[in-house]
Amino acid sequence: MYFHYYGQLLHQQNMLQDYVRTGTYYAAVIENRADFTGHVVVDVGAGSGILSLFAAQAGAKHVYAVEASEMAEYARKLIAGNPTLGQRITVIKGKVEEVELPEKADILISEPMGTLLVNERMLESYIIARERFLVPNGKMFPSIGRIHMAPFSDEYLFVEIANKALFWQQQNYYGVDLTPLYGSAFQGYFSQPVVDAFDPRLLVSPPLCHVIDFNEIKEEDLYEIDIPLKFIASVGTRVHGLACWFDVLFNGSTVPRWLTTAPGAPTTHWYQIRCVLSQPIYVMAGQEITGRLHMIAHNAQSYTIYLTLSAKMWGPGAEQGGILQTSSCKLDLKEPYYRMSQPQPYTLAQDQQPHQLLQAQDIPIHTEDLEEPELLQQPSENSGAQLQ
Repeated sequence: MYFHYYGQLLHQQNMLQDYVRTGTYYAAVIENRADFTGHVVVDVGAGSGILSLFAAQAGAKHVYAVEASEMAEYARKLIAGNPTLGQRITVIKGKVEEVELPEKADILISEPMGTLLVNERMLESYIIARERFLVPNGKMFPSIGRIHMAPFSDEYLFVEIANKALFWQQQNYYGVDLTPLYGSAFQGYFSQPVVDAFDPRLLVSPPLCHVIDFNEIKEEDLYEIDIPLKFIASVGTRVHGLACWFDVLFNGSTVPRWLTTAPGAPTTHWYQIRCVLSQPIYVMAGQEITGRLHMIAHNAQSYTIYLTLSAKMWGPGAEQGGILQTSSCKLDLKEPYYRMSQPQPYTLAQDQQPHQLLQAQDIPIHTEDLEEPELLQQPSENSGAQLQ
């Protein structure tokens, strides 16, 4: 099913028309010609072959485009239709775990990211390709991925999900009482991660992030990902769950470049993802929120997500520790709720100011003099939060 999906041109077009994604890849390759010129490149999961063509444009000596799906035939057609570049590209149909290449690669290029970075589990193939094909100290484009997380408050979203189960509260549906299934339906709707673009002002605290270094991580490290959570609430509100997004770094020798899916940044086909709690928790400004995001890989090319958020004691006696309230949920990353493509406009209360929560974080990425651009743009007070 996975390879069938990506073997269709319409899905490739959806990705190619994500101009943030495609444009960032193009810039990362062309601005770093020194990393490609005269070097052997392997395109892992080549799809339509577009990244292979970019690498050839940047002067690659030869590109091996490895693609397991039927898209390999379309890639051959596209590459043959661009003969000046295509003469330096070889399309190989097969899985990276199985194919054999005539030489090692100086650089790997791939687009292995799924929703929440890890969905579809293609990162594992990317790591296997590193072990099988990359020369020692070879480059990876991208080289680092980061999952960013922050608690959020969104009453509209919570009510929308909860209301989906109201159908099952009917006591006389053609003479049948549906209420015995209401509880199961209610939990079922909250087991779907929500994929959409949201207003970053919905975040309740500054984000934290989990770094995955593609140069170092082992395949088995991706089978289970356990992330401890700790935030300080910036406002008093109801916390409805955990918002997540990711970014990746192309650590080129000339121009390091980031591709971000952050709220407030230009929207990509990945959007952002939110795990919504069926029981929200209440927090005060300054209160500590702790928890755990635990993801376990499963055979449907995705992950089961276990999320727990807790609010710690506040006020007198808080120094003794203790949990005031806690809420948990189990979600299937494979079965998200695709909600909408653009963030809703949320109006600010007259006494509420946009809080400056979302700043780029200084994450060690083992490189010299690398400056990360600010990932999230703060909307102005008069922007109406209509973020593109």
